[in-house]
Amino acid sequence: MNKIILIASAGILSLGLASCGQKAQNTAESATNSAMETADTAGAMASNAMVDVQQAMTPTPNGQGFVDQAAQSDAFEIAAAKIAATNAASQAVKDFAAEMIKAHTESTAKIKAAAAAASPALTPNATLTEDQNEDLAELRARKGAEFDERYVDGQVDAHQTALALMRDYAEHGDTASLKTAAGEIAPVVQKHLDHAKMLDK
Repeated sequence: MNKIILIASAGILSLGLASCGQKAQNTAESATNSAMETADTAGAMASNAMVDVQQAMTPTPNGQGFVDQAAQSDAFEIAAAKIAATNAASQAVKDFAAEMIKAHTESTAKIKAAAAAASPALTPNATLTEDQNEDLAELRARKGAEFDERYVDGQVDAHQTALALMRDYAEHGDTASLKTAAGEIAPVVQKHLDHAKMLDK
């Protein structure tokens, strides 16, 4: 009789421990998932906080300054994406680059139309800066996974800068047609920034 009770008790104890172990595992998995979601949210918030700081610390350009910076940004994005088409290893990076060519060609057209509608009409100067040319030279020198990492890191930085410019000009700009264009372009840049951050993981 005692033997039966001992065996039954051992079985119950074993089931109890297994149940506790499963609960602990589920709790640990839940905590890990929650921590990863929190990290993703914190990363997105930190990135947008960087854009906010950049926007606050950079004076709003006049109309000509805005169209020049926007044109340079678009020209840089298109040039970098063309390098990615041949130097990237990841298909996801190549697909992102193809989207950049399409989107920044559209952005260029929108800025040109808004600049032409300004009074007086403005002509964007898309000549790349020295820093942008140096970045492109670095990209040309890299291939494969090394290229992917450098390109995606650069895309996060470039889109943070572009987003700060668009949001700032849409809010504080001095030319109505350009303010409208900046307001329309800003959400597209935000989407590209989010995509670049996802690739950066």
